[in-house]
Amino acid sequence: MCGIAGFIYADRDRPVDPETLVAMAAIQHHRGPDGFGVRRMPGVGFSHARLSIVDLDESRGRQPFESADGRLMLTKNGELYDYQRIRADLTARGDRFQTKSDSEMIMHLYPRLGLEGMLPHLRGEFAFALYDRSAERLMLVRDRFGIKPLYWAEADGVLVFGSELKVLFAHPEVQRKFDPAGVYHQLMQTIVPGSTAFENIHQVPPGHQLVVERKGGRLHVSQQKYWDMPFPDEADRPSEYDEDEWIEAVRAKLLEAVQLRLEADVPVGCYLSGGIDSCSILGLAAAARQSPVKAFTIGFDNKDYDESPIAREMAESTGADQDVMMLDASHLYDNFVETLWHTERTIYNTLGVAKLLMSRHVQSVDYKVVLTGEGSDELFGGYPAFRRDMFLHGLDHLSAEERAEWEKLLAEQNKLFKGAMLAEDEVRHQALEEKVGFTPSCLQPWLASATRVPGLLSTELNAQLTGYDPGQAIAQQLDGESLAGRHPLDKAQYVWIKTMLEGQILTWGGDRVDMANSMEARPAFLDHHLAELAAQLPPSLRIKGKTEKYVLREAMKGLLPEVLYKREKFAFMAPPAHTDPKKWAAMRGLADEYLNPTAIADAGLLSADGVKALFDLHDDKQLTAATQNKLDAIINHMLGVQVLHRHFVATDVPAQARAKAEQLGWRVEASM
Repeated sequence: MCGIAGFIYADRDRPVDPETLVAMAAIQHHRGPDGFGVRRMPGVGFSHARLSIVDLDESRGRQPFESADGRLMLTKNGELYDYQRIRADLTARGDRFQTKSDSEMIMHLYPRLGLEGMLPHLRGEFAFALYDRSAERLMLVRDRFGIKPLYWAEADGVLVFGSELKVLFAHPEVQRKFDPAGVYHQLMQTIVPGSTAFENIHQVPPGHQLVVERKGGRLHVSQQKYWDMPFPDEADRPSEYDEDEWIEAVRAKLLEAVQLRLEADVPVGCYLSGGIDSCSILGLAAAARQSPVKAFTIGFDNKDYDESPIAREMAESTGADQDVMMLDASHLYDNFVETLWHTERTIYNTLGVAKLLMSRHVQSVDYKVVLTGEGSDELFGGYPAFRRDMFLHGLDHLSAEERAEWEKLLAEQNKLFKGAMLAEDEVRHQALEEKVGFTPSCLQPWLASATRVPGLLSTELNAQLTGYDPGQAIAQQLDGESLAGRHPLDKAQYVWIKTMLEGQILTWGGDRVDMANSMEARPAFLDHHLAELAAQLPPSLRIKGKTEKYVLREAMKGLLPEVLYKREKFAFMAPPAHTDPKKWAAMRGLADEYLNPTAIADAGLLSADGVKALFDLHDDKQLTAATQNKLDAIINHMLGVQVLHRHFVATDVPAQARAKAEQLGWRVEASM
């Protein structure tokens, strides 16, 4: 895992400033502290900050790479698996490799197969930029689920890209200005897929390629999808199936995914919570290694949110070397501002802060790589929102007695997270009803929060957002062809994958807080071979009766302690601010600094009266816990937009990046 950056000019004769490329690498030094590189071709420049995981020899593995014939230039972030087999095949065909890096195979596959032909062979989590000098074509490619970030912006005759927003902002021609709709979505938590909080700053969507070509002195940009979650048409699903065959297939594919992700030239550990997802990964890793695996666990001082006791039981059952980091209320808001410099978006729960502290701890004990359990709930129907949608829209055949049992279960499930993971009251949205067939439960709490946003925005932003419909904006970005004719559970999972997974779990809960401390996370469940199998699973094997992730439980039954095998889904979250007086006081301390009338006026994003009114509402002793959870999330978002303004608008980021390069001693002549 590393950090990538670069830009291309419409005018190929325009000089490429190498110092800007160095600065763009330096400001993401946290992603790649083990070295950096800069390379240029006419009108194009790439840079790279390296985290050494595979091929630790810096003299061989330093990127950006250039092909022997001078045609291709590559800078890549992430890991490609199964690359030894592909390299061996290409070598047998006459190719000669200069490094042991997994990245180099891209430069051998592309000339043989072209971009479209090459992409099916790339397995893993990655984002890369490939420039073809002969075609004057820049290709930006992101992995299938968006595990690795990739942003881009087009200014006057230049397109800039990078692994983080601050990398783009380090280029002097990229404007640092909030987008009104972007601020709206930061305050309601769920962003429009492919967007950011900033004007004219975009993401390459998961499973997409962005192609930039010079034509007639201009840059022509096109975007194309190369992969999507392949849920089949409901009419094509067989009415009968062999349950045991599916269980065996899931077990085999997950084991394969774990084994591939244990490959590294540095030690590999595991994140371990109290859920069956991370426990399954740890169990398979221990079995594959046939030796104790280092297991890192976060514990909280609030027993309602602390999963460490169950995690300890799993660690003991596998003989893992467990490392538990206990956090109390005072830890989290103390590190909130730093966390947002890395996430570059607001967070509704301080779990993102806890994950940043954990990655710092992992790095401090000399681990660079961990396997994680992200993606399991998305593939196997683990979230309470999925069970609600399955009941409401996918179980028409239930008897009156069975329906009553389901209604009782849904009324009781996850009371702790109502207002965050589940809406307190049903929310329906016309645009989503038309696109999906119903309003997915996963979006309902945030659509409910959206009704409060206009009252929090400044008069200027509200004027620019007249008539804006956030639910419609989200619906417009969902692929109707991938939703049409699918089972309701497939639709619910698809929407979550396109919104909550990429926009939250893999950003402020994943890559951004892991790489903040140069720590690579590998989510084995998001191996696309496993995902393609999971998409074909009968819905009734994902949620069987009232048991979520049924097929995964059965596949991992031999590895899991009984308490875990039988355990219901428990969302991994940090205790909200209102649950602890110390944490509430810490949050109010941040609010005094970032949400005071002067700070609000300086940023021009929020309404001081609206902010005060929301805090006054939160102090109402008659509020339900669900409403308090929702208001806690909005407060975190209000703090977040103010912090983001200070980090990226009020601060001179290009000067900050150049100062960082100077501090590191990174200079152009040292990069080659």
